[in-house]
Amino acid sequence: MPVGKRIYLKREMPDPEIMNQFKSVPASNTADVMGRSCAMNPRIKLVSKPKAQMMVGPAYTVKCRAGDNLTLHAALNFCNEGDVLVVSNEEDSTRALMGEVMMAYLKETKKVAGIVLDGPIRDIDEIGHWDFPVYCTGTTPGGPYKEGPGEINVPISCGEISVNPGDIILADPDGVIVIPRKDAAVVLKDAQKFQEADEKKLAAAKNGTANRAWVEKSLEEKGFDIIDEIYRP
Repeated sequence: MPVGKRIYLKREMPDPEIMNQFKSVPASNTADVMGRSCAMNPRIKLVSKPKAQMMVGPAYTVKCRAGDNLTLHAALNFCNEGDVLVVSNEEDSTRALMGEVMMAYLKETKKVAGIVLDGPIRDIDEIGHWDFPVYCTGTTPGGPYKEGPGEINVPISCGEISVNPGDIILADPDGVIVIPRKDAAVVLKDAQKFQEADEKKLAAAKNGTANRAWVEKSLEEKGFDIIDEIYRP
């Protein structure tokens, strides 16, 4: 088996009932209950205009050589409806990995849930208006190579976060987080509780009943001085 040129057609999948419940929980709330260590680098951002705020689906991982999209083309042949393509690209930002034609195939023919690319795209004048979640690092007219190597459905790093095939990808306008498949049930339960508490905090912030005493207590414990004077050099 040639390492670097492997395409796995199968992966362990998350429980669809658990996965779909994440559509009602903001990515920020879910990230907070995961130790705030699951969010992709904000260079990967939403560039289209999906009507649904949340994108959720199982990770279909694609490992590309920098600036080369041969393996991504292969993924278009093998991915399934509802997948989220997650594409590593060795953090290259000089060549677009895909444009309108490939993206239209994913959206209209394959009907994937969305795509996350650690690299740029092109044809943003069209894609930028689509009701289809596209997360990437930016745009460039420069096109890719098609030589390989690359792999599909293997562990990758995207936006400095590890992604395994079948992990749950949750994204909204804030960005993208990765929920390990095996931890999904526990994370969902914790995230739902966190969201409920967060909504109460928001209501208090709006109606003037927010308790901010913890801030001064924390400052005191950490040795801050609060000085009722003007700073003079």
